[in-house]
Amino acid sequence: MYPDWTRFSVWKDVSEEEFGHHSWQDRNSITRIKQLRAALDVVAAPEVIQDIEDGLTHVGMSIRLTPYVMNLIDWSNAISDPIRSQFLPMRSEQEEDHPCLRVDSLEEQDRSPVPSLVHRYPDKVLFLVTAVCPVYCQFCTRSYAVGQSTDLVQKEQVTSTRNWPAALDYIRRTPEVEDVVISGGDLARLKPANVFELGNALLDIEHVRRFRFATKALAVEPMKFLTDQEWVDALTAVVDRGRTMFKDVVLHTHFNHPDEVTPVVEQAMRLLHSRGVFVRNQTVLLRGVNNDALTLKTLIKRLSRVNIHPYYVYVCDMVKGTEHFRLPIAEAQSLEKEVRGVTAGFNTPLFIVDTPTGKRDVHSAEFHNDEFGVSAFRSPNVDASRLCYYFDPVRSLSSEARLAWGSEHARERILDERIEPDLARA
Repeated sequence: MYPDWTRFSVWKDVSEEEFGHHSWQDRNSITRIKQLRAALDVVAAPEVIQDIEDGLTHVGMSIRLTPYVMNLIDWSNAISDPIRSQFLPMRSEQEEDHPCLRVDSLEEQDRSPVPSLVHRYPDKVLFLVTAVCPVYCQFCTRSYAVGQSTDLVQKEQVTSTRNWPAALDYIRRTPEVEDVVISGGDLARLKPANVFELGNALLDIEHVRRFRFATKALAVEPMKFLTDQEWVDALTAVVDRGRTMFKDVVLHTHFNHPDEVTPVVEQAMRLLHSRGVFVRNQTVLLRGVNNDALTLKTLIKRLSRVNIHPYYVYVCDMVKGTEHFRLPIAEAQSLEKEVRGVTAGFNTPLFIVDTPTGKRDVHSAEFHNDEFGVSAFRSPNVDASRLCYYFDPVRSLSSEARLAWGSEHARERILDERIEPDLARA
């Protein structure tokens, strides 16, 4: 079921039963460079290890990686491996951040009526219930709060169980809220009692009609669903109760590459499917990982075969230390066209740009400036008066535009003097 984990000297004496248990995976997760160096001692070239160590000093996300994910990486081809690149950056692949980068790119902290809650859409809130995940993705939009502080980002600790009562009270007294996304962090890091308590508290609010539990564990620690029976029982008890109340409770997860859909993922999904849990997937479009049509089509097909519904493909947000992942908007649009039609429409993900005022289809820009790589999006139901920008990576622009973006006060000069006057005339 698993690749040979005994090739790692630190795990050479670990049995399959141990390796396949969620608690062993948690206890043996890589959280420090010293642990990473020891784990890679005999499987990766010294120059690869050094490149990764150097890369980890120039990112906004701390390191946390399960042995399961470490074992999925092809360490003989680490430079181009699509799983390695998501979690373990190499200094040689990193680029300078875009001049318009902001740490909280979606302005979630500005839209937080009470701690741990983000209210951006009229009828939906985002409930950040924890700041911990089974693994930390380098491109995480919420790197301003998730994980430990790094040299680049001092984390704002905005999530805590102490915040739950105030967040639930806000939802209770805000009748327009029908939809709740429970995220963080990751649901998999909550205790079973917390999952049960929180889920039932939301179900008890009459105007809450649906909510989604968000977890990446299916992709990075699928044995959680096979060996933590108490946690799965808590999750499915909430789903079952929701069904009896004619309310929709589903699971949202996060796969980015077909190689992540493994036999153990299928086992976990067979269990969830048998217990009536509907699962949707949200992918992030990442250069060097999945930015070609064949990879995306294969991912969609493999997810579908294990009853995971492809839901969204996000254009990668601007996150510190991850500029090398981002793509120009035109490439995202082209990929969407190539992918659409490979399977039924209901099973085809939407390609979107996430902005501070909401998610927008990649084709729905109000305006695009090819010279400086700036697209403007408007969200009429969130803030009709505001335009939000997506910036193409500087590498994709002409030498003249790259020079302009590299100059002092580039944002003001380009947006104020060039882009916004064009928008006014459009």
